[in-house]
Amino acid sequence: MISALTRAADWSARTPKRLWAVAFTLFFALSASWAAATPLGGSPDEHAHFIRAAAVARGQLGGPEVMVPHMVAGIEGKFAETGVQLPQWYAQLPRQHECYAWKEGTPASCAPALGHSGKTVQVTTAAGRYHPAYYLATGWPSLLVKEPHGLYLMRLASAALCSALLAGAVVTAAEWRRRSAALLGVFAAATPMALYMGGMVNPSGGEIAAGILVWTALLSVLMSPDARLLNRRLARVGIGGLVLINIRPLGLIWFAGAVFFALLLQQRGVLGQVLRRKALWAWTALLGAATVGALLWAGAHPDNSVINTPKTLTMKEAARQTFGNTETYVHQMLGYFGWLDTPAPAFTWLVWLGVLAVLTALGLVYGRGREVVALLGMLVAIVVVPVVAQTLQAEKLGMVWQGRYLLPFAVGLPLMAVMTAAGRSPEGSFPWRRLTGFAVAGLALADAAAFFWTLRRFAVGTSGPWVPFAAHWAPPGGWMLWTAVYTAAAFAVVLPALVRDREPAAPEDGLGQDGAARPWQQRPRVPAAG
Repeated sequence: MISALTRAADWSARTPKRLWAVAFTLFFALSASWAAATPLGGSPDEHAHFIRAAAVARGQLGGPEVMVPHMVAGIEGKFAETGVQLPQWYAQLPRQHECYAWKEGTPASCAPALGHSGKTVQVTTAAGRYHPAYYLATGWPSLLVKEPHGLYLMRLASAALCSALLAGAVVTAAEWRRRSAALLGVFAAATPMALYMGGMVNPSGGEIAAGILVWTALLSVLMSPDARLLNRRLARVGIGGLVLINIRPLGLIWFAGAVFFALLLQQRGVLGQVLRRKALWAWTALLGAATVGALLWAGAHPDNSVINTPKTLTMKEAARQTFGNTETYVHQMLGYFGWLDTPAPAFTWLVWLGVLAVLTALGLVYGRGREVVALLGMLVAIVVVPVVAQTLQAEKLGMVWQGRYLLPFAVGLPLMAVMTAAGRSPEGSFPWRRLTGFAVAGLALADAAAFFWTLRRFAVGTSGPWVPFAAHWAPPGGWMLWTAVYTAAAFAVVLPALVRDREPAAPEDGLGQDGAARPWQQRPRVPAAG
């Protein structure tokens, strides 16, 4: 059985194109399952992003500012929203979730049916000031299917974008000599929350997927150098960076953070070789232009919302509350679904945190000097960055921080840890493939549990039966179909993770001391008899 799985894993990774296609298919199946199994508007602020995407697809990059009364975390205020012209049924989207959001025992069947009126009216969106690039990539299906069913196609467009970025990270990780270990880092970074957001129309999904690609490619460039692979790795850094910088205002900060920590982990002498590549300067110019464009867009579209924050919410109080919410933010990065009202089961959190703890411990054990400092620095940053960000904006916007905001940066922790440990551990000193197999299988089970638990909440509510045969709400195709698809795809991820490691690189290859990957055409290592 194990031998058959290993042969299938080696087949899936025979060429970069084949591995990319396999990884894309699996990630798309996972994110598309979330897209189908979540009620329309059933994720944070999705109604605003639906409206923004449909408007951008129709050429409406901006619109008049409209002050809309709103309440955030129990605090009253007025949101500065953007008015756009869309079919009348889009105006119903902001109310779709109100009857069941934050009411865990209420299934999604209470949501009113969306109309089909094609009459054009003004609709407002709180996402109107965001950069239009992501919305152009996800809004175009609304032109093909102009009724509410087109919203599902918009979700699938988002799932395809995120899956393509994640598949690029998988191919990059597979270029390492100990590629099973590197792949484990990618799969640990792709938390259930990352896959969930990937299936929604929300820029967070693309931001997280781009973060995983940027981290994987940057660490490969600087920790596992290979002159033959450098240009394609720089291209992946560039593509991921373009998405990350243009998708949300915080993207530039997350990209800069990834560069900083990757430089701390670089092998001696690698940076000089990278700086001599023309491809680096070409991508740097593109990223620089994208940065200027993103900053100009943000400067021209400020947030003029007015939140009546209480006088007691001082910077000191905001810092205290944010620090106290650290555990909640960590849980939100792993899995907190719906409108942050549907936490993943404790089993999911325990398994994921257990795998992350093991990988971090291995990185600290095998790491040296700067590597240990980088890992400890990342752990500190995961706690401190939300405190600083929330403190600076609390008096204006209130306590609005969510764990997923940090996830594009925090995904670097498992990637840094596993690549440090895999690169430093002596040959044959640690059973990496065995760890990868058990860890990815555990993550798959935890992921499937989170999906079923969330789907059950929408179908019958948390107080309903454990198996929702008599579902009050059901996704297109039924809950059993998508549970089966998601579970099968989650466990199929184990297959590429079982791929055999590469032979150590020969000294004349001029590669780093960790032994970077040989060409893809190399045959996998055959274990010795006995």
